[in-house]
Amino acid sequence: MLDGILSQLPPTVKYPNLLVGVETGDDSAVYKINSEQAIVATTDFFMPIVDNPYDFGRIAATNALSDVYAIGGKPIMALAIAGFPVNKMSSDDIAQVLGGGVAACEAAGVPIAGGHTIDATEPLYGLAVIGTIHPNKIKRNSDGRAGDVLILGKGLGVGILGAALNKDELDPKGYEIMVESTTKLNSVGADLAALSEVNALTDVTGFGLCGHMYEFCKGANLSATIVWDKLPILDTVLDYAQKGYNTGAADRNWDSFCDQVVTPDGMPQWQKNILMDPQTSGGLLVSCPPEAVDTVLKTFHDSGFDYASVIGSLSDGEAKVSVI
Repeated sequence: MLDGILSQLPPTVKYPNLLVGVETGDDSAVYKINSEQAIVATTDFFMPIVDNPYDFGRIAATNALSDVYAIGGKPIMALAIAGFPVNKMSSDDIAQVLGGGVAACEAAGVPIAGGHTIDATEPLYGLAVIGTIHPNKIKRNSDGRAGDVLILGKGLGVGILGAALNKDELDPKGYEIMVESTTKLNSVGADLAALSEVNALTDVTGFGLCGHMYEFCKGANLSATIVWDKLPILDTVLDYAQKGYNTGAADRNWDSFCDQVVTPDGMPQWQKNILMDPQTSGGLLVSCPPEAVDTVLKTFHDSGFDYASVIGSLSDGEAKVSVI
């Protein structure tokens, strides 16, 4: 539906300094200032996915910052976007949400320099983030090459853990794993962008692994193969997935991408749910040649991304995702 809406908007080709816009669904816009500098801009916000207001603020802010990292940029400043039901939500809880956002930005080394708030029926929070990048170091999601290896930086399953949380059936360990993953900054993206061997970069978020992988394929006119047994999956997720926990967003992802994703006959539904599980502040997805795999994995692991793993490859062929 979003693709259809965006296709009706005027094209942006009359702005030659707009290096990255909406054309390929990249995570941020990039505008060239001069031969050495470009501005990265993005925004993201949502309603609470956890009950703890401080954790909600941290998660939402980390998720917004990730879009700058996912194109290889470095954030320099953020503006808060917030809506709160002021007659229902205490001032202390509102302060906790805002404080969580500040904490995430402090960890990223950037200030929240202002923002805008409204009285809303439901809480929502996020950021508009401004960053910088060298024009020659931009990593788009559409520049993968045939023969590239695919590497994912974080474990999958945040949405499934959130589904269990929504039913008050997520145990403390599962909650800890969920918060740890969703508040881990993808700041390694700038280091990955500095590697000339990295061809394409994005983060896996609301469309799930296969949805964002299809964006990779569509932009580069390539086909992807994902190996199920190689997928990094967060601890405890398999247990919850096998019990049937899932999100409505994962089902909508399947409705959107089912014609572009091929799964093995007889694959259990819980496995399909993980493939389309919407991730909040999900892992970076990297496309690089085989000879660069060790360097990319070391870059991830040196930054504390223990789940980082090779998950598949790109090849010539129709834009689709095959899971084996």
